[in-house]
Amino acid sequence: MLEFRSDTFTRPSTAMRAAMAAAEVGDDVWGEDPTVRALEERAAALVGKESGLFVSSGSLGNAIGVALGAAHGTEAYAHERSHIVENETGGPAALWGVTVRQVRGEDGFFTPAELARWVPGDPDDPHRAPPSLVCVENTSMHAMGAAWPLAQLSSVAAAARARGLALHMDGARLFNAVVAQGVGADVICANVDTVTFCLSKGLGAPIGSILAGPAASIARARRLRKLLGGGTRQAGIIAAAGLYALDHNIDRLADDHVNARRLADGIATGSRLAIDPSLVTTNMVVACCAREGDNAAAVCRDLAAVGVLAAPYDALSVRFATSLEVDAAGIEAALAKASPVLR
Repeated sequence: MLEFRSDTFTRPSTAMRAAMAAAEVGDDVWGEDPTVRALEERAAALVGKESGLFVSSGSLGNAIGVALGAAHGTEAYAHERSHIVENETGGPAALWGVTVRQVRGEDGFFTPAELARWVPGDPDDPHRAPPSLVCVENTSMHAMGAAWPLAQLSSVAAAARARGLALHMDGARLFNAVVAQGVGADVICANVDTVTFCLSKGLGAPIGSILAGPAASIARARRLRKLLGGGTRQAGIIAAAGLYALDHNIDRLADDHVNARRLADGIATGSRLAIDPSLVTTNMVVACCAREGDNAAAVCRDLAAVGVLAAPYDALSVRFATSLEVDAAGIEAALAKASPVLR
């Protein structure tokens, strides 16, 4: 079976497992795990922030990030198809009493003007929840995994600052953006207050994400992590996988991007799914059903029958994610297997 459902299916390599086995460990809740501390310091430096916190998942990092930027009873703003809106079980409202206003943006991003449509002009208007936080997703799944354009991100950050709003980046696939745009993570994150990024997607670690930001914010985040049951003990065993990923698996993300474009080119030759391969810039491929009456679940079921695993993005779109689980030869094998289904 060739795995394209998500880059979360990546498995640790033999070398990564060896690093995990050799990790020096301590009690992380007490702040005494040296491998966790090394990972947090390294990760914070990469994104240009004062401090970092190791968390078990990107969703946990985002939950804490929202709490840092938005008080109970306030309003946050995120793209209507973003992970925080669609895939985190209503966490901001359920955990912190924060309403998330869904900002529209056709390509997965939004502009200062689109943001301004939803932020109340008068922050003291008693009819509206006070505005508090803007959330951006980088890379953007709704933009087929494209990275936020740097100038647009900067303009949205400036608009947020002008209104006194904090800015959190869900950078689950931040390093795909780094490789695609050819700039450092610190450059991309320069204008955000807090940022999460996943070690467990294209970077290939089995578990873990980082939340980074100002030292005072991360000190508070440690308490919130404990509140949510996210404190761990000898976590250096899994933090070692994160360190290995940062040392060895960032540059290789370029291979995933090349493989995604090749996959999109192959899909475009069929008639069952429609896609514009020129829109593929990182490791995400989203193709739409092209036949009346067809649906994404049926396409995925037929692909699985021939050994190619993909996932519905919505009712009429299928998502393929490339990762270190499938190399260039695997892409060709997948296209050969899928050809009868797609044609």
